Amino acid sequence: MVSTSELRLFEDTLGGALHASAIEVLQINVGKVCNQRCEHCHVDAGPHRRETMSRQTADLCLDVLQRYPIPVVDITGGAPELCAQFRYLVQQARALGRKVIDRCNLTVLLLPSQSDLIAFLARHEVEIVASLPCYLESNVDTQRGAGVYAKSIQALRLLNAAGYGMPGSNLRLNLVYNPIGASLPPPQAALEIDYRRELRSRHGIEFHSLFTMTNMPISRFLAMLRQNGHYDQYMLRLQDAFNPDAARGLMCRTMVSVGWDGTLYDCDFNQMLEMPVGFGAPAHIGAFDAVLGRRRIVTAGHCYACTAGQGSSCGGATV
Repeated sequence: MVSTSELRLFEDTLGGALHASAIEVLQINVGKVCNQRCEHCHVDAGPHRRETMSRQTADLCLDVLQRYPIPVVDITGGAPELCAQFRYLVQQARALGRKVIDRCNLTVLLLPSQSDLIAFLARHEVEIVASLPCYLESNVDTQRGAGVYAKSIQALRLLNAAGYGMPGSNLRLNLVYNPIGASLPPPQAALEIDYRRELRSRHGIEFHSLFTMTNMPISRFLAMLRQNGHYDQYMLRLQDAFNPDAARGLMCRTMVSVGWDGTLYDCDFNQMLEMPVGFGAPAHIGAFDAVLGRRRIVTAGHCYACTAGQGSSCGGATV
């Protein structure tokens, strides 16, 4: 087997340095607190984590939105809804006229403390991007924990009842698929047809779009790859599947990621690797500047996951 020591530098494969072209999305990771502990989680989130965004840092994010016309606010975690600043960020960002996305694990909607959450999200017309890594119960429970599939279906039914995901509704509900194990996602369009057919026939569930995402070789998934002896093979598979068309649509080129403590990153994955923006760009939300829209992006071997095959981004396949 070829060793990952032979893995080319990402910029060499790309043919040069990668630069941002604009800032269309301010992605805010409000912390690592979560009610689940999924084996593929690149954040290493869970009930045991305590990292969470303060009101001061949330206000710095909102100050940026007041000063710059960034159209989309993408709130993630952990389970972002469990952060005390989540609803404040939603309310204030919507008051500023921004589109808001909630990266939701679905089961958080069933917690007694979140009994009014769906109504809150619907009232503010928050787009929901919900993780459902398969339409089969056994696959979901293997990856996310026993009983998670049944709870996810229950949550999706509640969302549909509130108007989310229904044909013609402005309450957007998108689902996210990621592979089980060290493989690449299948073509997104074909898989969306399968999801729609199976979820509709099995459970009467509707949704708007399916996003496919490649498992990122960091954190828990990285530990699993190494434990199973699949790390070298997976990394080389990602490099061999490099698609220049996918590279043109990389999410890092049009977004900035804000950590729970205000540190700035090129993407949520770099954030989990503690690789902040570099090459002289402002590194904290308090020093945010328009120059970030032209910054050189920090890359490494894990970036091959976003450029493999159909590509992978927060909005699914890039081609």
